[in-house]
Amino acid sequence: MHITSDAGRAAWAAITTDPSTTLVCSDFDGVLSPIVDNPDEAWASEDTVGVLERLGSRVAKVAIVTGRPARQAVRLGRLDERTGLASASVLGLYGFERWDADTGDYDEPEAPGGVANAAAALPDLLADHDLADARIENKRLSVGVHTRELPDPAAAFERLTGPLTELAESHDLQVEPGRFVLELRARGLDKGDAIRRLVDELHPTAIIYAGDDLGDLPAFRAVRWLRESGRVKALLICSGSDEQDALVAVSDVVVDGPDGVAELLGELADALDAAHPGA
Repeated sequence: MHITSDAGRAAWAAITTDPSTTLVCSDFDGVLSPIVDNPDEAWASEDTVGVLERLGSRVAKVAIVTGRPARQAVRLGRLDERTGLASASVLGLYGFERWDADTGDYDEPEAPGGVANAAAALPDLLADHDLADARIENKRLSVGVHTRELPDPAAAFERLTGPLTELAESHDLQVEPGRFVLELRARGLDKGDAIRRLVDELHPTAIIYAGDDLGDLPAFRAVRWLRESGRVKALLICSGSDEQDALVAVSDVVVDGPDGVAELLGELADALDAAHPGA
């Protein structure tokens, strides 16, 4: 364990003392699953989900907070097959969608018309910028453009940021940047809002949040505000990579990708086993 902040160490101590009122939250891509070229093949790491199962029986809730559709995250994590996550939830598409393991129900609001219209305009826009090979990913409430598979993904990402922002605004959408992906999505919610809703629902005394990129910044800000206001103890985990460092300065601990997340949460699970044997 290499927690660098006093606040993070205080959260660890509080969680190991009484885990039952802890909310454990994690992004999906780059945290539970490695980043891959084809997002449809980003299966969750068995090691990381296995550790979440160990924690699931001890904490108030495990929640996956992701930009993916809830159904897709459930499928790629095989979350509906995990006996240790019987009370888990997935907040998909930045909180617009929700799945709860205890009922198996999905809450999926109707998609705004602007998403379909923006998606229809994307092929021509990409062709106009000589980037027709960029991958388009339709997510029902959003549409993403991935540059990872292009010869120069960083340059393509930079070239597309302005045009895609203009396209989004023309359809009353917003652009969410990620790791070599620009997502045009409905306005109104972000991961910070999703966290605040969970806190109002569960009233936890401690929060763990693990993220990896720009889309997690609103969640980090929300958790830090909750911590600074005295409502919760909190541990913020950055799943680090060479591609993205936006969370490093605002994290309590930086680990090496999904494997590092699994190792750190495994240490926590071991500490809970030692502190509460037979629980």
